[in-house]
Amino acid sequence: MRHATFPQLSFTAPLQAHPTYDVLREIDRLLDAHPEIIPLVHEDLVRGVDPNKGRSGTPSEQVLRIFILKEVQGHTFDELSFHLNDSPVYRWFCRLDCSKQLKKSTIHRDIKKLRAETLQAISVHIVSRAMDEGIENGRKVRTDCTTVKSAIHAPSDSSLLYDSVRVLTRLLKRARTQIPSIQLNDHSRRAKRRALAIENARRREHRTPLYADLLKVTRKTLGYAERAVELLENARFSVDENLADEMRHYIELAKRVVSQTQRRVLEGESVPAAEKLVSIFEPHSDIIVKDRRETIYGHKLCLTAGASGLILDCKILDGNPADSTLTVEMIERLRDSYGAVPRQVTFDGAFCSKDNLQELKSIGVEDVAFSKRRGLEIEDMAKSKRVYRRLRNFRAGIEATISFLKRKFDLGRCTWRGWDSFKSYVWGSILAANLVTIARRTAA
Repeated sequence: MRHATFPQLSFTAPLQAHPTYDVLREIDRLLDAHPEIIPLVHEDLVRGVDPNKGRSGTPSEQVLRIFILKEVQGHTFDELSFHLNDSPVYRWFCRLDCSKQLKKSTIHRDIKKLRAETLQAISVHIVSRAMDEGIENGRKVRTDCTTVKSAIHAPSDSSLLYDSVRVLTRLLKRARTQIPSIQLNDHSRRAKRRALAIENARRREHRTPLYADLLKVTRKTLGYAERAVELLENARFSVDENLADEMRHYIELAKRVVSQTQRRVLEGESVPAAEKLVSIFEPHSDIIVKDRRETIYGHKLCLTAGASGLILDCKILDGNPADSTLTVEMIERLRDSYGAVPRQVTFDGAFCSKDNLQELKSIGVEDVAFSKRRGLEIEDMAKSKRVYRRLRNFRAGIEATISFLKRKFDLGRCTWRGWDSFKSYVWGSILAANLVTIARRTAA
C-alpha cells in the first residue's frame, strides 16, 4: 500500500551498508591504529601561537579527519562545511558532536596549516603499517614522473604586464585610503587595451609598438608603487604594515616581468626557461615541456609505487631536471624512509644509463628493468629475460596509479596558492590515495 505522505520521521538515521561507508570505516580503523600521527598534526596547528591561550579550536584529530574526508570525497570547502553539518556519517567519521558547527572559513584556516612534511610523515606511517599487515612488501617497485599544473592562466608577456599594472593599482588604491598624499594615475584600462591589441595583432611589427607603450605604462605604475612604499614605511606605526610588504613583493615580480619582456620582445633575446616568470600570483611555477607535445606550467613529480598500488614516495621537483638524474635518488629515499632497498625496480627508458645501473646494483638492488635498454644488456640488469620482461610489463601499472591520483583526487591541477600549499596539496592527495587503496583491500 502506498501513502501520499509519511507522517512521522525517525529520530535516528541508521547507517546503511554502502561502499563509501565501508571505505570510511576502514580508514577510521587505520587512523585509530596510528595515534602517533596526532602530535604531528597538533604541532602544525599550534605553530606560532600559544596553545594555552585564547578560544578552544577544533581538536587536532578532528582537523586531520576533516582533511582526509575532503580529499577522499573530493568536496570543496563550501560543500564540506555543508555535509559536515548535515551528514551523520561524516560527523561520526570526524568525531564531531551534535553541537559542533563548523564554518567554511574555519575548515579552510585549519587545513591550510598542515605542512607537506607532516602529511608525508603520516603517509610513511600508514604505508609502514600496510607492510606489517602484508598489504605491501616493498620488494618490487616502479618509478615514473608526471606533472601537476598550477592554478594560473596560460602566460604571455602582455598578460603578465597587465596583471602587474592592475594588481599594483589595486594596492595603491588601498594605500591611498591610509595616506591620501600618495600619487596615482590609474592606467589599468589603457594597459588592458594594449594587452588585448597585442593578443589580436597578427604581425610582429604591429605588436612591437604596442609592447613599448604597455611597458611605458607598467614602468609608470611601478614608479607610483615605489614612492608609495617609501611613504608607507615612514608611517609604519600608523598604517597597515602588511600592505607595504605585499606591495614590495609585487614590485619585484613586476620588475622581472618588465625585464624579460624588454629582453625578449624589444631586444630579440631568447630568455632561458629557468629565468622566465610565468605568473605573478604563482611565481614558483616551472615551465615543463613534455616531448615537444605540450607545455605545462606547474611542477614535475617523481612517484614510486609498489605492487599493491600504494605510493611509497614522491619527490616534488624544482625545475625540470632529466629523469636520469633521479634514478638512484628515488631508491635511496625508499631506503631512508623504510629501512630497506627493494630487490626489484623498474623505470621508464628516460631513467636509463649505465652509471645508474651500476649504482643501483651497488646499493643492493638485484634486478633492474628500464623500458628502453639504450645499449644495456638484459643479463646485466636482471637474472633472466623472463624476469626482465615481467618487470618491464609491471612498470606500466604506475600509469594507472597516476591516472587514479589525477581522476579521483584532482592531482592534475593544484588549486591552492603558494609553494608551500602546492606541496601540501600534492601530499594530501597521495595520503588520501594510500588510505583509500588500503581501505578497499581490507574492506573486500
